[in-house]
Amino acid sequence: MGDKAQTHHPGAAGRALAADHPASVRNVVLVGHSGSGKTTLVEALALTAGAVNRAGRVEDGGTVSDYDDIEHRQQRSVQLSLVPVEWDGIKINLLDTPGYADFVGELRAGLRAADAALFVVSASDGVDGSTRMVWEECAAVGMPRAIVITHLEAARADFEEMTRICAEAFGGDDPDAVLPLYLPLRGPEGPDGHAPVTGLTGLLSRKLFDYSTGERKESEPGEDQLPDIEEARNRLIEGIIAESEDETLMDRYLGGEQVDIKTLVEDLERAVARGSFFPVLAAAPAAEGARQGLGTVELLDLITGGFPTPFEHPLPGVTTIDGKPRELKPCDTSGPLVAEVVKTSSDPYVGRISLVRVFSGTLRPDRTVHVSGHGLADRGHEDHDVDEKIAALTMPFGKQQRPVTHAVAGDLVCVAKLSRAETGDTLSAKDDPLLMEPWQMPDPLLPLAIQAHSKADEDKLSQGLARLVAEDPTMRLEQNQDTHQVVLWCLGEAHADVALERLRNRYGVQVDVVPHKVSLRETFATKAGGRGRHVKQSGGHGQYAICEIEVEPLPGGSGIEFVDKVVGGAVPRQFIPSVEKGVRAQAAKGVAAGYPLVDVRITLLDGKAHSVDSSDAAFQTAGALALREAAAGAKIHLLEPVAEVTVLVGDEYVGPVMSDLSSRRGRLLGTEQVGTGRTLIRAEVPEFEIGRYAVDLRSLSHGTARFDRSYARHEPMPPQIAERIREQAGDEV
Repeated sequence: MGDKAQTHHPGAAGRALAADHPASVRNVVLVGHSGSGKTTLVEALALTAGAVNRAGRVEDGGTVSDYDDIEHRQQRSVQLSLVPVEWDGIKINLLDTPGYADFVGELRAGLRAADAALFVVSASDGVDGSTRMVWEECAAVGMPRAIVITHLEAARADFEEMTRICAEAFGGDDPDAVLPLYLPLRGPEGPDGHAPVTGLTGLLSRKLFDYSTGERKESEPGEDQLPDIEEARNRLIEGIIAESEDETLMDRYLGGEQVDIKTLVEDLERAVARGSFFPVLAAAPAAEGARQGLGTVELLDLITGGFPTPFEHPLPGVTTIDGKPRELKPCDTSGPLVAEVVKTSSDPYVGRISLVRVFSGTLRPDRTVHVSGHGLADRGHEDHDVDEKIAALTMPFGKQQRPVTHAVAGDLVCVAKLSRAETGDTLSAKDDPLLMEPWQMPDPLLPLAIQAHSKADEDKLSQGLARLVAEDPTMRLEQNQDTHQVVLWCLGEAHADVALERLRNRYGVQVDVVPHKVSLRETFATKAGGRGRHVKQSGGHGQYAICEIEVEPLPGGSGIEFVDKVVGGAVPRQFIPSVEKGVRAQAAKGVAAGYPLVDVRITLLDGKAHSVDSSDAAFQTAGALALREAAAGAKIHLLEPVAEVTVLVGDEYVGPVMSDLSSRRGRLLGTEQVGTGRTLIRAEVPEFEIGRYAVDLRSLSHGTARFDRSYARHEPMPPQIAERIREQAGDEV
């Protein structure tokens, strides 16, 4: 890694990178909370690798990562960005992810595309709960990880203390699996008493790496520095040896044998690659005019030497289109083509651009592939199996797209103008269509009800929304048949803001946000009777229909039951369906506050007809009038939907979360322990009370809790709330 490297060969700026073999590819995702410095670190690595001409800039003057206009305005990452660089002949695909919780879908896409993760931790902010949760996700699948500590220039930044915090947060039962490879080298104290970090001390090599001139220079430590180095070095060596495949090495080391540094480096690289040892490094951006940022050489060496190749990435489950399992060799460049769209975006000039990870085979331009998309119908994505032609393959770099000739298994590439492919879709050979198991995506639980601002916007709205959800599978589009609202379900307020801005600026659709309506119902609380009389004689053909009905409540979920008990032909047989049609039409409109009537039995008891003036329309009207009269003399319940809510939360927040659920008219059903330090809370809560729960829970738990909801049933709402709803309905009329 950094200790063993003597000379480095950065990639040339402006050159498109295309790997010829999976062994020369490293796919790395950067993870960390918002503001931890991920994007700045990516730009510093690109500068050191020679991919940009000055810090964070490509040839057209743009940045390599946060180049979207929305990101510029919001001053934060809102989408997954790919920045490819080359170091020592290895192509490194750096995947920069947003740190804000609303964009966790972009993070999950980055985790899917990567083979290893860099956890970026700010020395001034520490480790937050959401970062710990992502670490646990990576641990569950054995993804190799390393930790990079940033913001060491902060006045109270303490690398040693932050390393201890990381070991406590990420080490689990083995804190010695989280150890630094380098220690910061500080310069003279300034007037404020703060000593800036000017370089690093390599623990394995016992070398100093000075970055104070803007370029890495190697030197020997002074005698006064050696004791501190030896203490940290011995602990690091013991940590590496503990993970060694040579079981005799620890005994030999403790017996006084000097372990060769080459052996230590090889054992370190193997332990990192298999995800059992997690090195801690430090990094900082380059100063103005400098060629290298602090720690960037060491970090690039770790990625190329210690992180795994795509060969070591387990292949996600692959099936045929009809669901039969298909066994494939991992990362076989000559095997069947299996690639996955991990991100979809739109460019105003190029159109739709699909970022694709190739898992098997080799992707080439001007070939026809099969596009399979299954399993996201509940989010507004139709299942599809279509053939599409691959146009140009490109490698992104900021706003630029640089052409490449191919993409081998293990590599990432952009494909332009795949009109049907959406995020999560599988690309495979036309004559051998396959389907990859989708990755887990969070459910959007914050509703955003919208309507077109004008008639012109209404014409463009459906297309704009379709393109929006095609790009972002964490967004769900709902056309609510009960409330007649168009609802975008989002992950949070920031997610909703980005969606609205993209509709407005990218797709030219102006929309208005309106209050989200909950699907209410009405039902009879008591038995009641009603008489519908529709008699009109106004010259010409008249209208005559009379019917008498009885309405009684039924158990929840029964719907509407219509029973005919007419005797003696009081209502002719041909008009009985007309009465049923009329009462069902009125039930759909509601009888009290304009909400659908449910869970009642409507019995037709009697009626009268005229030999000439009775008609289908007349008896439909009479049926509706009879139901309205019955409702006028009965007690009507307003029914509200109740959701079953499960909240996974840290033990320290269980009390506040349970109190909050109770304040929302929730009924607590129980709790259970999940793993270490987590509790699952189950409750039933009216949907009226959880419209903004995605936002409120995040605030209550400092971003560490997550929840799921599912419809349970409709039940009567409290009288005082129901009365308020009725008054509002009356005002609207």
